[in-house]
Amino acid sequence: MELKYKSTRGGQTEVTASQAILQGLAGDGGLFVPAQIPRLDVSLKELAGMSYQETAYEVMKLFLTDFTEEELKRCIACAYDEKFDTEAIAPLAKVDGAYYLELFHGATIAFKDMALSILPYLMTTAARKNQIKNEIIILTATSGDTGKAALAGFADVPGTRIIVFYPKDGVSPIQERQMVTQKGENTMVVGIRGNFDDAQNGVKAIFGDQELKKELLEAGFQFSSANSINIGRLVPQIVYYVYAYAKLLESGELTEGETLNVVVPTGNFGNILAAYYAKQMGLPVGKLVCASNDNKVLYDFFRTGEYDRNRPFILTTSPSMDILISSNLERLLYRIAGEDAGKDMELMNLLGTEGRYEITPGMREQLSDFCGYYASEKETAAKIKKVYENTGYVMDTHTAVAACAYEKYVDETKDSAKTVIASTASPYKFTRSVMDAIDEKRYSGMTDFELIDELSAISNTDVPNAVKELRTAPVRHKTVCEVNEMKKTVREFLDVR
Repeated sequence: MELKYKSTRGGQTEVTASQAILQGLAGDGGLFVPAQIPRLDVSLKELAGMSYQETAYEVMKLFLTDFTEEELKRCIACAYDEKFDTEAIAPLAKVDGAYYLELFHGATIAFKDMALSILPYLMTTAARKNQIKNEIIILTATSGDTGKAALAGFADVPGTRIIVFYPKDGVSPIQERQMVTQKGENTMVVGIRGNFDDAQNGVKAIFGDQELKKELLEAGFQFSSANSINIGRLVPQIVYYVYAYAKLLESGELTEGETLNVVVPTGNFGNILAAYYAKQMGLPVGKLVCASNDNKVLYDFFRTGEYDRNRPFILTTSPSMDILISSNLERLLYRIAGEDAGKDMELMNLLGTEGRYEITPGMREQLSDFCGYYASEKETAAKIKKVYENTGYVMDTHTAVAACAYEKYVDETKDSAKTVIASTASPYKFTRSVMDAIDEKRYSGMTDFELIDELSAISNTDVPNAVKELRTAPVRHKTVCEVNEMKKTVREFLDVR
């Protein structure tokens, strides 16, 4: 049976999976969601014996039903190959009473690689399926990790170009250097004078500009997105929760049907939404713990039912979570509103005009799978130090936020269910913050690359290739613009005047 996709705002006819991937954002400004969530059609016992690639196929075939078996398996094989530094792709580390799902073993050492390694193959396959002759322009805003992972995925892919906007002073030095040294004649990286929400709003405005869209079509271009608003980003993320459960079952850490809790450090809400979709597919997931940093807009939402972005934007040591507008939450709102597109539109309009909305008591009742916790900067640093001193395991700042949330959840609820914590980035991506947390006095005078060598020594891990390459890589992208110049910058890159 073919699974179709519809917009959360109800203003577009249903489309196939490949069409949804190509469009990225629905024509009415909404997000594409599956018309229904499919159920897993293989047993957990069968999944336990599968590789990551085999698991990916069993999950993704249910969502991407207009891709042939050959097409989908080819996309998976091209994505999950030797660019990952471990055959497991997403290994689990048992540390301090929880299972850390290490999602950072790809080319750019962040979890975004899990989806952005496959998206270019899904997108180019989708273009062929739909007889698209235009050049596809990937337009993306990033809070640090999506940008580099998307750039690496789409660099020199025929028939595509990619433009990434990032907040100039809102990412880590390693994140910025990874982006501005990116190779590829079809790539462009632009720092904006603003924060991530400014970049994301700017990109959404460009997508919504019908006049620009018409001009680009006439010039042989069409936009798509590599952000987690693209369903082609979200579906691959479901895989690693299914895989984690299956591997814990295979190793005897779980019994078949045993409930597994999941903790996710959350910014744009895509990663934890994928875990929710996995639960809807029949995976025995219990509580979904949404972990926030000091920009705790989601924590407040799950505690009160009110979403309010009218607050100071705080730059933290976990910059990929420095977000006040969590775009993927719209997909959850649509579902808990009974798939009422009118209600979704009402809430999104309130967010746009007043910066806040409040969900109904009935909608709040539908959020029982979720709970929210947050960690301050001080708590995050203390967790990194404590876990390292107790176990020798070094985690990055985002993972530490999740570890704090897990500890608070257990203290508050006494829930003893086994728990997977999504470890979303390598500590090498946030070396200074991590090393300062472990021993600020000792490491304060070191350069970023000296700190990298020191991290390698204390963690007994090899420096990832993604970081090694940065030592000598030349800066290729130097463009910086104001938020109101983003559209002009896109025109210039595409030579559309």
